[in-house]
Amino acid sequence: MIEKGKLTEGNIFKALTKLALPIMATSFGQMAYNITDMFWIGKLGSNAVAAVGTAGFFTWFAFSFITISKIGAEVGVAQSIGKDDVLDAKGYIRSSIQLNIIFSILYALSLFIFRDALIGFFDLPESDVILMAKQYLAIIALGIPFYFINPVFTAIFNGSGDSATPFKINIIGLLANIILDPLFIFGLGPIDSLGVKGAAIATVIAQIIVTSLFIYSIKGKIDIFSDINFKKIENSYMKKIIIMGTPPAIQSGLFTFFSMLIARILAGFGAAPIAVQKVGSQIEAISWMTAGGFASALSAFVGQNYGSKKFERIKNGYFIGLLMVGAIGIFATLVLIFGGEIIMKQFFSEKDVIDEGVIYLKILGVSQLFMTIEIATAGAFNGLGRTLPPSLVGIILTGLRVPAALLLSNENILGLNGVWWSISISSILKGVFLMIWFIFILKKFIYPYIQDDNKSIKIQSQE
Repeated sequence: MIEKGKLTEGNIFKALTKLALPIMATSFGQMAYNITDMFWIGKLGSNAVAAVGTAGFFTWFAFSFITISKIGAEVGVAQSIGKDDVLDAKGYIRSSIQLNIIFSILYALSLFIFRDALIGFFDLPESDVILMAKQYLAIIALGIPFYFINPVFTAIFNGSGDSATPFKINIIGLLANIILDPLFIFGLGPIDSLGVKGAAIATVIAQIIVTSLFIYSIKGKIDIFSDINFKKIENSYMKKIIIMGTPPAIQSGLFTFFSMLIARILAGFGAAPIAVQKVGSQIEAISWMTAGGFASALSAFVGQNYGSKKFERIKNGYFIGLLMVGAIGIFATLVLIFGGEIIMKQFFSEKDVIDEGVIYLKILGVSQLFMTIEIATAGAFNGLGRTLPPSLVGIILTGLRVPAALLLSNENILGLNGVWWSISISSILKGVFLMIWFIFILKKFIYPYIQDDNKSIKIQSQE
């Protein structure tokens, strides 16, 4: 399990590709997981999609809490392995799982108890959408602990250089969801048609299956997980995890909050735009989820080489990584711009909804290259332990989407299209600014030491 040579020695392109491909495939699996839900729910109508999309904001918001332990596990394990410190790696594993379980229980209780107020925040006009959203959220709340822990298990494996195991497990979860979705949504034999509630039940069962497989894969089989006493709480690791994970967690939470504000703006145009964005964002995941998977690979790569003080590999790995995610971004742009109508017809039957979906995908397609650059660069920052810069860029420019959407969506300017352009333009700016910042970090803190790999240094954890 701990084979530092996987990432700190040999051909960089091969090392990154070997680690990144299973992670990216896992991300494709997650995308397919979400699209499967939207495909079957779309058969119930745009109101059902709007309901799931509205409730889905709170599973999305959950990732802000998951991120704290996920980043701590991924970066902490990677840097510890780079230093050949197995005990340190186990400390990060233990503490990240403990923290994750605490957050998951608190969040699940909050969703279930306050579901009426949470859905009420969106001020949805249709009563049936409100009812379906509340039902969906109540069921999803029961599965939140499993939803929380699976990304952390994935991060631990990725940080240690094993991305194949999470891929296999998550694909099994996807297959389970593909089978269970139509079964519970439309019913079969003794199983009643449950509609939106059935989609929630299928999702929870699939998450439970994934968690069970992770536990089976870990227990007594992998050295890095052996002899870990989860009853022992170590404040030093908890503190490090929280310090590393809090900036991206705040960014993730605010990103969701800003998106909720955008959804309120969209609600003024009816349920159709909400449904369009929900489906469209899943299609757009071709780029942002695969780039996110690659960012995890780049984070592990940078983290291990940082721990081993191999700074030239960090520099070279970053630029090779940009080329790889750039290809993803360009491919996504072509798909969204030229394949929008074909895609939307798979999810909707209403012509006006399909037409609006095509416009949404074309506008968002413009920003795909820059969005992949932003996500990959954030992974490189995380590998260095510098989680603050990408968080600041993300918070500021994502926050500006709200006033931009309010301004541009005025009927005398761009109308509904103004909301879509506010999202696309901010993604372009985030990619450009973050890439410039990371290159500055490389020149200031990495380049001076490349010519002398034997020189012992300590890179500041923040500027």
